[in-house]
Amino acid sequence: MKPPQRRLAGAFLAGAGSRLLPASLPWRFFGAAAVFHVLAWLALLAGAADWPAWQGGLGWPLAALHLVTLGTLLCSAIGASLQLLPVATRQPVRSQRLMAALWWVYVPGVAVLTLGMGRAEPHWVAAGAVAVLGALAVYGTLLGLNLKGAHGMPGVVLHGWGAMAALLLLAFSAVALVGLWLGRPLLDAAAARGLHLLAAAFGVMGLLVFGLSYVLLPMFALSPVPDERRQLASGAAAIAAIALAMVAAFGVAPTALRLAAIAAGTLALALHLQLMRRTLASGMRRDFGRALVLMRIGWGSLALALGLALALVLGAPAEIFGRLFGIAVVGGWLLSFLFGVLQRILPFLAAMHAARGQKRPPTPSALTLDRALAWHLRCHVAALAALAAATAAGATALAAAAALAGLAGALSFGVFFVVLMQRLRQAREGGKPGAALN
Repeated sequence: MKPPQRRLAGAFLAGAGSRLLPASLPWRFFGAAAVFHVLAWLALLAGAADWPAWQGGLGWPLAALHLVTLGTLLCSAIGASLQLLPVATRQPVRSQRLMAALWWVYVPGVAVLTLGMGRAEPHWVAAGAVAVLGALAVYGTLLGLNLKGAHGMPGVVLHGWGAMAALLLLAFSAVALVGLWLGRPLLDAAAARGLHLLAAAFGVMGLLVFGLSYVLLPMFALSPVPDERRQLASGAAAIAAIALAMVAAFGVAPTALRLAAIAAGTLALALHLQLMRRTLASGMRRDFGRALVLMRIGWGSLALALGLALALVLGAPAEIFGRLFGIAVVGGWLLSFLFGVLQRILPFLAAMHAARGQKRPPTPSALTLDRALAWHLRCHVAALAALAAATAAGATALAAAAALAGLAGALSFGVFFVVLMQRLRQAREGGKPGAALN
């Protein structure tokens, strides 16, 4: 079985250049994600005084959270999935015009929505939500059409369809939350918030992270495709965990179902990590440097989040443990893993674009400003640690320090992105990328 698996691991890269989107399409999403990352830490800095007592209502802490989730995480996921899945499934994006229009609706929508949250303007939030949800409907359609036409890759496809189902629940819960802020409730606050967290962080982003890992990690490591039966088992356990937790959010047997959800989530993570460990161990390339450090921080943070969830079910103080759970999930797991992937995949995609028409195209490392990524890692870890300490201690000064550290890291990643774009432009114009910028 292993020889076919080794062919499959790199098979989707054969002829990948012909399935690349025009550079302007995915890169505008990645660029917006980098800008939103900076704005997220600025929003947290603006709301640092509110952080110790924040309970999830309108204000700059909520704006910061959504600048991360909708702005950085989901914007990156849109760009990555609409570029990589067509390459992996050997079929083009059905409409490049729709993808271009998607950016022009989604990015301004996120900007209006988060500004409305920060300024506590429910009608602004509602207007931004309409634009964001409309754009996400287009994204779901494009991704669904690609998944429908996919052949093979059953584990990736299962995670993709699970994410699409969660996207529908995300839209419903978002409408319910906006209704609460406008004084027209569809659900009670606890159920709406619980469903929204589960659908967004675990359903959409979490399943996309797990599913795309089965494409990305073998590509990075030059290793066989992970065992597809275990991919399916992990995906089924993850989807079951999310479904159980969603039912519990409506008050149905909450303790029993949440315990079952944690058990299923733990099984999903254990199977996933086993597949990732075997992928790394069997690969021709095993050291990803800082990228792998960030991925491991992400995996460890997800395990920590499951432990915090168990503590909450068993009676730990929700005010502190609930917010630590959110930091572990969004900042520790999703954001760390995302940046680990981006600092590998962005130079790789840039090198593929630069290779068109070039006899000696640049390598990904020649396009990368490594020092900026080193600073980003230090600042990212410091920001998460300070934010967790600020939450536990209820300290405004620590929240401000976390925001400043995170801002420094976001600016460092932004410098990496800008230099990458400059070097890509130089390479496509026939210059020598990095000659004056190393």
